[in-house]
Amino acid sequence: MFNLVGTVAVVTGGSSGIGQSIAMALARAGADIATIFLTEDGIKETEDSVRGSGRRFLAVQGDVSSRAEMEAFGRSVITELGPPDIWVNNAGHLMVKPFLETDDAHWRRQLGSNLEGYFYGCQIAARSMKARGSGRIINVTSVSLIQPFTNGAAYVTSKGGVYGLTRALAVELGPWGITVNAIAPGAVHSRLNAGVYTPSVRAQYESRIPLGRIGVPDDIASTAVYLAANESSYVTGVQIPVDGALTISGDVGMGDQE
Repeated sequence: MFNLVGTVAVVTGGSSGIGQSIAMALARAGADIATIFLTEDGIKETEDSVRGSGRRFLAVQGDVSSRAEMEAFGRSVITELGPPDIWVNNAGHLMVKPFLETDDAHWRRQLGSNLEGYFYGCQIAARSMKARGSGRIINVTSVSLIQPFTNGAAYVTSKGGVYGLTRALAVELGPWGITVNAIAPGAVHSRLNAGVYTPSVRAQYESRIPLGRIGVPDDIASTAVYLAANESSYVTGVQIPVDGALTISGDVGMGDQE
């Protein structure tokens, strides 16, 4: 069991799905939790779980794509809980739209939540962590970088930007004891993608994933706890796919051959 007692962890988008599971898992490991969320969804469930683990909890409703709202949130975290030791950028938006039908508003909305919001979070976290000489930044990306999907140009671009940011910051922030890593979920059942995971899509995924199932948010959360703990202190600048081997499987059902 990884021990995060005495730490303060920020998880953006902690009201549902992957963010909620990460917040709960970090709290079970001993971290106090702060989250910024756009829609209430299951924020009460998150709070009950965190407080049930004996940890402090702060929730602020706001938009991660707004610099002003993220800066205000960062100040609230320090005031209410203390400087963050762990910062998980998770909040995002999934847009599935043909590239030739994607206008400027669509593009900006996708990159605003999925890339600019991460930029703001990394910068706010790094300022505080640099002053203390340590910290963990974890960015949630996507295996769509490795295996893009149709009508996902804006989404894939946003996640590609986050991976680039992760690698660049691992180099730049390393001298201050700050590690920066990414988790790339594969097919995961969550609120974000519930609308696009039709029965036929689910069946296709399940037939192609060697472990035979679509992931659940807790699969991602356990990896986040590891990257937040002291045991990963020499791991930085990497992206860990958590996808049941989806992106490395070339199995097309060849069967036996003499």
